[in-house]
Amino acid sequence: MNTPTDTAAVRRHNVALVLREIAAHGPCARTEVAAATGLVHASVTALAADLIGRGLVAEVGSMSSGGRGRPRRLLRLVPGRVVAIALQVTLERVEVMAADLAGAVAHRASVPHRAPFGDPEPLAEVLAREIERAEAVVRARPDAHLARVVIAMAGPVTGAGHTVAAAIDFGWSRTDLRALVLAHLPDLACPLDVVNDANVAALAEYHARADRGGELPCAAAYIKADTGVGGGLVVDGRMHTGTHGMAGEVGHIPLAFDGPDCPCGARGCLAMYVGPEPLTAAAGLADLAARDGVDAALAELDRRLRAGDPRATDALAVAGRSVGAAVLAISGLVDPGEVILGGYLATWVAWLTPGIDAVLAGRRAVAPHLEPTIAQGILGPDATLHGALRTSREATLDDAATVPPLDRTTPPA
Repeated sequence: MNTPTDTAAVRRHNVALVLREIAAHGPCARTEVAAATGLVHASVTALAADLIGRGLVAEVGSMSSGGRGRPRRLLRLVPGRVVAIALQVTLERVEVMAADLAGAVAHRASVPHRAPFGDPEPLAEVLAREIERAEAVVRARPDAHLARVVIAMAGPVTGAGHTVAAAIDFGWSRTDLRALVLAHLPDLACPLDVVNDANVAALAEYHARADRGGELPCAAAYIKADTGVGGGLVVDGRMHTGTHGMAGEVGHIPLAFDGPDCPCGARGCLAMYVGPEPLTAAAGLADLAARDGVDAALAELDRRLRAGDPRATDALAVAGRSVGAAVLAISGLVDPGEVILGGYLATWVAWLTPGIDAVLAGRRAVAPHLEPTIAQGILGPDATLHGALRTSREATLDDAATVPPLDRTTPPA
């Protein structure tokens, strides 16, 4: 255990302990950090000095030590020191957000991409252009370090290669989206990750409950519908993606062997009942979707639901029963304590609930104590962006050495 690699790993672990404690509970004194982390006071002092040198932590005032000793200096996180850029790809647009460690937004944009079906290169060009624009905003902020760019994309993503295994809604097979984007950004000086949009949305929604003081289950499932139908699993506070990045892909749980053909190769998948195209078509809005786009059709469906249109409410009733069937399937395999609905499933939960309840009624009558809580997502359409930014924040807190020391020789702007 005395090799340099092991020593470096131990130090990285200890720095992470100190930084996370300050981020969660600061301003706090070094003695409080030592007590909370189990590290000796001298180690905390040295590690805090390193974090101060990197601009991640600052001393802010002091508090009495309660005796004759010197007052204790308080430490707090400097969230603006690190900024990340998140991009979410929807069927029609690229949503962009740059934010610091506290979630303060430095840049926001929403642009149409008009990417052709089956060809990822034009979309890669749009993503690269928007990254450059966001990066320019970050670079203009004094002392801000661009930590990471995270692209959230529909479809399973392999963790090692950042490869989109299949993007059915975009007509892609196995695609190294990261490489395509980086080909347009030869000077990008930070890591670029590609993640599944629903997985990071699941992570964000799960932790949003903790931020509000809610009690979290050890496992939670997430079902969302917007660009398509996807989902995610969070186990012990972390995303669980499985062997091939497929864990949580609830949109392709087959509900009916004789159901409509799904582009994934199966039949009767959940996506074929609650996805944007099938759902708007069931509500009589297929022509509008073809003419003006799926976003316009979903907006009209929302208007009709609130007006009590029978065809719209019938479409949501069928969708609710489909979601209920998916909840039963997920429960039997994963046993989540909570199933969170996101995207327009959260927006329209009032119209979905009767159908969900109808499907769950039989199981509820037999074993109500085994039923997961059905919860409405609280982050709205920005859940994916917040989740992508959270992955960057976690990476920074895990390895503060990725943030360079501040250059104190240059006067502040």
